[in-house]
Amino acid sequence: MGVPRSATIALAALFAGTLLPARAEPVRGEPGMPLRTAAVEPDAVAPSAAPAAPGAAESAKPTTPDEAVGVPAEGGPKAETPPASAPDSAAAPASPSDPRAAAIFNRLADTAPLLGRLTTKDREAIRAFYALGAFQPVWFSEGAYNPAAKAAVARLAAAGEDGLDARAYPVPKPPGSADDLAAIADADLKLSAAVALYARDARGGRVNLASISRLITPSLDLPTADSVLTAVVAAGPEAGSVLQRYNPRQPGYLALKARLAALRGPAEPSASGPSKPLKLAPGLMLKVGMRDPRVPALRQHLDIEARTPGTLDHGTGEPDLYDAHVAKAVSAFQRTRGLPATGNLNAQTVMALAGVETTRHASADEAALVVNMERWRWLPADLGPDYVLVNVPEYRLRVVRQGRVRDETRVIVGKTESPTPLFSGMMEYAVVNPSWYVPPSILKTMLPKIAAYGGKTWGGYEVVRRGGHVSLRQPPGEKNALGFVKFMFPNNHAVYLHDTPNRSLFGRNDRALSHGCVRVDDPFRFADAVLSEAWTSERLKKLIGKGERTIRLDEKLPVHLAYFTAYVDDSGSYRTLPDIYGYDAPMRAALGLPGGGGPAIARAPKAPSEPPRRTAEMPRPKPKVRHVARPTARAEAAPIYADPDPWAPRQAPVSRGWW
Repeated sequence: MGVPRSATIALAALFAGTLLPARAEPVRGEPGMPLRTAAVEPDAVAPSAAPAAPGAAESAKPTTPDEAVGVPAEGGPKAETPPASAPDSAAAPASPSDPRAAAIFNRLADTAPLLGRLTTKDREAIRAFYALGAFQPVWFSEGAYNPAAKAAVARLAAAGEDGLDARAYPVPKPPGSADDLAAIADADLKLSAAVALYARDARGGRVNLASISRLITPSLDLPTADSVLTAVVAAGPEAGSVLQRYNPRQPGYLALKARLAALRGPAEPSASGPSKPLKLAPGLMLKVGMRDPRVPALRQHLDIEARTPGTLDHGTGEPDLYDAHVAKAVSAFQRTRGLPATGNLNAQTVMALAGVETTRHASADEAALVVNMERWRWLPADLGPDYVLVNVPEYRLRVVRQGRVRDETRVIVGKTESPTPLFSGMMEYAVVNPSWYVPPSILKTMLPKIAAYGGKTWGGYEVVRRGGHVSLRQPPGEKNALGFVKFMFPNNHAVYLHDTPNRSLFGRNDRALSHGCVRVDDPFRFADAVLSEAWTSERLKKLIGKGERTIRLDEKLPVHLAYFTAYVDDSGSYRTLPDIYGYDAPMRAALGLPGGGGPAIARAPKAPSEPPRRTAEMPRPKPKVRHVARPTARAEAAPIYADPDPWAPRQAPVSRGWW
């Protein structure tokens, strides 16, 4: 830690020079592929090898939030920047004597970018990876792609299956001659850059989340370029499978992926398909039943019989007839190019036949699927067997135990002007009979009246004066804004799950009503699902009115605040939800999908239908130690978001017969 970047590069180059005289053994029998460090599975990358959240500080060099997700900071370069040069006092690293290594070394020293969106940090990680392998090519053997390269190239080409854009990971063409070492070095490094960028995007690094909302703050597990290349190159023919595993594997993501594949239709590439471009003369769009002089050339190019054999019902087909056989072949070709498989010979298809890259316009349904698949990348790669998931647009919370939904309940989330943040945290404890401190955002409007007030209580609130500062504390009780219990998972947003005295609001379909926290319907039932068996709902109810008490969980429980406006439910039905915070439009714009644009907050959205509440009879987690309820030693700091507004008219609490 603390070593200058230029010194690290010089040291890596010097170390690589010591490796040149002794050639390492090839990996998996591939000639020209030097031995590197052991393969690392995508999900087994050490935490220190991947940046935490965008904006997290690193030991060697601070990284901006934009750079951490591959988006240049405002005013900064939009593409890869050249590595910093070594100081004059340090000797420049010498070029390796081996011609192939020298070509890689010289290409890395060149300031020409390898790939757009590749950061300086990524490039230095790629350089370190090659330095450990004596700067030898890793994707080429005798001037041609080796099995690892072929498998990786196939995965990059199929990036669309996971909602990614294959055009973002261009595959360099192999050089025409094995003696063109400079071309081989350039292609080898560019393929490494594409592989590293794919893995980072698959883990959630292609969108600058701060541009969507400052309240979207997941801890992204972005892999480093050297760890990705180490794992993928060492996999040999299985390189594509290893690269694929950087994408989410949760059932919810896989269900959206399957629906996307069904919506686009199966790809049907022909084994004997066209290998050379076909340039057709301009003309009208062709449909089944039309005749055109371009059809014979199209038949020959798509390997269709020039004249369709006759049948009892139909006569012999004519060569210039655009019949069902031609339309079927054109439809298959359209699928291989990502075009709508209409079977009609339109302008886009003519351009694709000629080898011209065309832009595929996704439908609105596809855009919704891709946007929500991207949101799965914001969650940890492994959710674990036990966790709490809140889907904000659905107004619903689910408790998962041992991989199964144990309980689910309605929730109230933040208003459009005070959205519930999206992130993952760890629930540590619950507080029974909590106090509530009015946050500064609400308190400042009342300061003139409170400052002049000389009493100790005001409107049911305690006036707390500390060092010239005035705050309001609402003591525990039936009318407390937090209800009878709150569940804490410490976070930078100071939000949490809690009860509420306004329980009648859970009967509404649109429940974006809070100041950011998540209010839970029937908190005692929720406590029964998350606390150990030592703390039953009956025991918790006996604590009501007996002072503020803290109950710690035996083990921290992950809590995920997510935002899915499209998902596949447990019955296999596809459901869409109102975009209550207007996040979908900027997400589509960031991903280059149709319907993108600025935030469009949904006003008075149509609320989704409420599915019945489910519960599963499962064993409660047993306590590891005997819990002792104890008073909270100190008052907690006022949260950023208050829940609910104490100055708004209140509805009378509805008794549920809990005690």
